[in-house]
Amino acid sequence: MMSRTISEADWKVFRQVRQIALERFCERVLFDIVRLASDAKKSSHERYLAVFKLIEERDQELADAFNDPRRSTAFFQLTRIQANELLTDEEMSRFSPETRAAVQSLLGG
Repeated sequence: MMSRTISEADWKVFRQVRQIALERFCERVLFDIVRLASDAKKSSHERYLAVFKLIEERDQELADAFNDPRRSTAFFQLTRIQANELLTDEEMSRFSPETRAAVQSLLGG
């Protein structure tokens, strides 16, 4: 995790794109739930268990990327959002080159 906090300008951008990314994340999860729940090859119980497992996994991902946003954790959360491919290149281009570079570094690239 980065030791410094995100700039004020990038924090404002983060708060805006975070909402977009959260909607995309939830949309994907709901799509996956529908797919799992409607798998006619499995019993109702198997489908229930698959949905339950997916929600448990995705809930942790959601928490890591979106819960309790603070300037001190914004780099980490933005990196989690990018790792899940939730922002477009255009949306990421709204951040400063320094923030984009920090996220790339945290992603290992």
